Amino acid sequence: MGYVAVKGGSDAIENSLELVEFYRIRNSITPIEIEQIKSQLRLAVDKVMGEGGLFTPDYAAIALKQAEGEVFEAAFILRAFRTTLQRRFYSETINTREMFVKRKISASFREIPGGQILGPTRDYSQRIMDTKKASESTSDIQNFLQQFESKIDKNTLKSIKTYAKVIDLLREQGLLKPIDKKENKQLLDITREAIKFPAARSARLQMLARAETGGLMAMGYASMRGFGSVHPTVGELRYGSVPVTVKDPSGKLRYIGKIEVTEAEMINGTSSNKKSEAALYTIGYGLCFGQNDTKAICMGILDTTMRNPDSNQPANDQEFVLYHTEGIESMGFTNHLKLPHYVTFQSSLKNVREEVERKKEVATA
Repeated sequence: MGYVAVKGGSDAIENSLELVEFYRIRNSITPIEIEQIKSQLRLAVDKVMGEGGLFTPDYAAIALKQAEGEVFEAAFILRAFRTTLQRRFYSETINTREMFVKRKISASFREIPGGQILGPTRDYSQRIMDTKKASESTSDIQNFLQQFESKIDKNTLKSIKTYAKVIDLLREQGLLKPIDKKENKQLLDITREAIKFPAARSARLQMLARAETGGLMAMGYASMRGFGSVHPTVGELRYGSVPVTVKDPSGKLRYIGKIEVTEAEMINGTSSNKKSEAALYTIGYGLCFGQNDTKAICMGILDTTMRNPDSNQPANDQEFVLYHTEGIESMGFTNHLKLPHYVTFQSSLKNVREEVERKKEVATA
């Protein structure tokens, strides 16, 4: 690329940064506190953590504040910050069967282990603008919390328990298709190794977990509309907190805390060309930070499409899906077009002008 320096150099860039800060605080309104962002913009914080690839509500909230609520930019900031951190441990594989469930639903079965738990969701709420939010006060919040807590009978509270999974029902009945023996089961780390195609499933799921939610939704929707081969059913969708453990230098497992995740297991029908082979179900899997139903569901869809490569179906093409849902790189490349391209454009402009002149000469000859 033929870039040239911005006129004014570092001083111009410094002035631009100051202008950004001025626009953010020019009305002299009381600054938003980080705890407010974490609490009242929690879904935005979850998206930033997921796309930034780092579970840290505090820094995700700071990035959102710095970026004036622009989720793309905040995720970019958080992922850049992540690269400065020293990696001390690799965690053990989290076990979502140990999840403290806050939400658990299935669209495949009416009755599921432990019952349907709607939890915090807007799935069944009417899309009506709540204009009372414009004048919400601290006392309004306190009144709501008091009324909410008054509905809880502490004498009837039960001990915390875990729940069996919906897919266990299918597995027990022999209705799940075994994993293909040719499946690449290597455990890769995409932050340390450049992805190669065809990519191992572990690499694909890691990239999907960090992908931009809207990008995943576009690809998942495209698959269901016919530009892919998958139109699944939600076997089970869970949201809650799971424990994380690491091994210390002596090899002993240490509990270091909990993270909130959303998990989706998508049931897909299959077809069989063999008379002796039944058309069993397969499971597409999705797991991401925080509460993000849409992302987890679309991960489950695309996990399935990419296990069945087809260059004629965009949603089945690994390279097409993974590169074009990577929000940070997509945003970076798209926005680099705003940087100076004077040298390369002037070269192109010179060629076009010469071509026009040649055409004129031929026309008048």
